[in-house]
Amino acid sequence: MRKIKAKEIADVVSRLCAEANYYICDDIKRALEAQREIETHPRARNVIDKLLENAQIAKNEEIAICQDTGMAVVFVEIGQEVYVEGSLEDAINQGVREGYEKGYLRKSVVKDPLDRINTGDNTPAVIHYEIVPGDSLKITVAPKGFGSENMSGVKMLKPSDGEAGILDFVVETVYKGGGNPCPPIVVGVGIGGTMEKAALLAKKALLLPVDHKNPNTFYANMEEALLKKINRLGIGPMGWGGDTTALGVNILTYPTHIAGLPVAVNIGCHVTRHASAVI
Repeated sequence: MRKIKAKEIADVVSRLCAEANYYICDDIKRALEAQREIETHPRARNVIDKLLENAQIAKNEEIAICQDTGMAVVFVEIGQEVYVEGSLEDAINQGVREGYEKGYLRKSVVKDPLDRINTGDNTPAVIHYEIVPGDSLKITVAPKGFGSENMSGVKMLKPSDGEAGILDFVVETVYKGGGNPCPPIVVGVGIGGTMEKAALLAKKALLLPVDHKNPNTFYANMEEALLKKINRLGIGPMGWGGDTTALGVNILTYPTHIAGLPVAVNIGCHVTRHASAVI
């Protein structure tokens, strides 16, 4: 049994909050650069140039890439041989509290969905736990801005809707979002399980590298087909038209009930922020 102090966890979460908001992921940067070279619309190329310039300024000056520094979504993979000295949840929220304060990151969380009174420190975080083998603790902080989150969706399809129904729902969701999620976007798709499982799968799909290919050839082909369909919509960077509406589509699946076909679409903006560390 390995012991990990709550303070150590809080310090790591605090650091990850800043890193995720300051630094664009390498795979996203490469994808933007690659799309800039093949984009045929001059205005769209110019927009991508500005997005890359903005990301470089944020990195150099260690300031937020975007003014919406998101609600902190935290994924925790905790080894079954780990014992946390103190409250794990309190430690994570303390890390978010410190990270958003020290990093000069906007506090965007309200205590009640209807009262709308700001908590003042961007807590509580949304935390997802997973028990895994081993004696380590992996933490991923994924700040989620709501320009993109608000454009996401879940639909309980009928099994008879099949692949065509999934393709239609995903493309329709992106189309309705238009320029609101600050494209070029990353599209996470969750298929199977139950309503909430599909949504979680879609969220986790955004953590995969943007150029990740599903190991199942059928779903890899579906990812490719969706990316082509989405980019044909012509929404373009920041909604101003062009060939580049999405940088990538990632699909995660889970077994489901004989009577159901849950599908969720979680849209990430052009930076789709996340940072990880292993303790």
